[in-house]
Amino acid sequence: MKTENKSLYMMTLGCPKNRVDSEVMLGTLSQRGYQLVDDPARAEVIVVNTCAFIGPAKQESIDSILELAEYKRTGQCGTLVVTGCLSQRYAPDLAREMPEVDHFLGTSAYVQLGDLLAADNAPRQLIPDPDYIHDARTPKVNSSPKYTAYLKISEGCDNACAFCIIPTLRGAQRSRPVDDILAEAESLAASGVRELNLVAQDLTAYGHDLPAKPKLHELLRALCTLDVRWIRLHYAYPRVFPDELIDVLASEPKVAKYLDMPLQHASDRLLRSMRRGRDRAFLEALVAKLRARVPGLTFRTSLIAGLPGETAEDFEELKAFVRAMRFERMGCFQYSDEEGTAAFLLPDKVPTPVIERRWREVMAMQKRINREQNRTLIGKRLTVLVEGASPETEHLLVGRHEGQAPDIDGQVYINDGFAYPGEFVTVQVTEAHDYDLVGHIVERPEQPLLRRPALAASA
Repeated sequence: MKTENKSLYMMTLGCPKNRVDSEVMLGTLSQRGYQLVDDPARAEVIVVNTCAFIGPAKQESIDSILELAEYKRTGQCGTLVVTGCLSQRYAPDLAREMPEVDHFLGTSAYVQLGDLLAADNAPRQLIPDPDYIHDARTPKVNSSPKYTAYLKISEGCDNACAFCIIPTLRGAQRSRPVDDILAEAESLAASGVRELNLVAQDLTAYGHDLPAKPKLHELLRALCTLDVRWIRLHYAYPRVFPDELIDVLASEPKVAKYLDMPLQHASDRLLRSMRRGRDRAFLEALVAKLRARVPGLTFRTSLIAGLPGETAEDFEELKAFVRAMRFERMGCFQYSDEEGTAAFLLPDKVPTPVIERRWREVMAMQKRINREQNRTLIGKRLTVLVEGASPETEHLLVGRHEGQAPDIDGQVYINDGFAYPGEFVTVQVTEAHDYDLVGHIVERPEQPLLRRPALAASA
């Protein structure tokens, strides 16, 4: 294989699923000798892996491309590549508007990046129909800290939500076989990964497209045989949630009592417009069943404010839903009018200022709920995965408990006691804030308990 020995800078935008694609590109290029650098000014090749889910994400992607394109003039960059959803959606337009970009790769072409960079007459645009998913043999570099990793179990989506462009950009559901996922997970565990974060466009649909039709609960039981501590579930579509899956969530110690399930709205009229296929009664019953069967469950959801046709009454219903459900974690998107989606054609658009005001209202409600829930944890002891020194100050450690996923949830700040990144410790909570907790280590099961002299002296 040709060795390039070139410096590489990669920027990844969007969701963790995009991050996995970047990890495949890093694996492919590292096998060819490319060296990753953290300064784009020193990079000979710059790759921007973009997001195009909603308007703000598209704008962030465009701004990032233009910013990094400057390094072709001021730095060492000789090749600028744009990959991901923005390329898949707008490659011809981007190619006209951005002559400084050398190559545009779609969502199924990223694995071909190494071949493209090595070719003398590579095409400027490589945008095949989205039909690819990597497997356990595909070179891949874990870009997360060594104790945690994202594991993509399927790609694409068979749902037809009115507001969502993802099936167009990512294609139909393509699940990986259980044995293949298990092989990658075994490799990650052998490398020191202790937390597996399962991601997909639709986690609960896993396996329906495979010949043997494996189920998510069967995959989870197989993964629980590995030497990992937490297996976390992200992006579970609220369809029928079988008892077997709830049983695994409730009974398997290695499956984190955490579920990320976007519900999107509470108004039956809006849910029909969204083409979600489920009404409010179903959603409330499902959440109640999960909470009853899985004690201590942290339930994360996402909502949308401002879908075309959303009335003041619909929004009041959404707020009442949030007050009643008291979600442990919740995010809210401002509706983004995306061409190519069914919602783009809907009448009665909600004015942008109204969308923004509704978004602020519902997020303020959730902030109060989070603060109240966190206060109930004061004095309690939690198992915490230590992540290392806090970016704010070297006098604090930072970590996450079972109800906190990486990148999207709050953290636990540790102001007394010591542990290494990747260790699980017991922390007693002493303070609670809107999203974060503060506490001290009371038990370090994996190592003898140590006190840090600097912290003891400052106490």
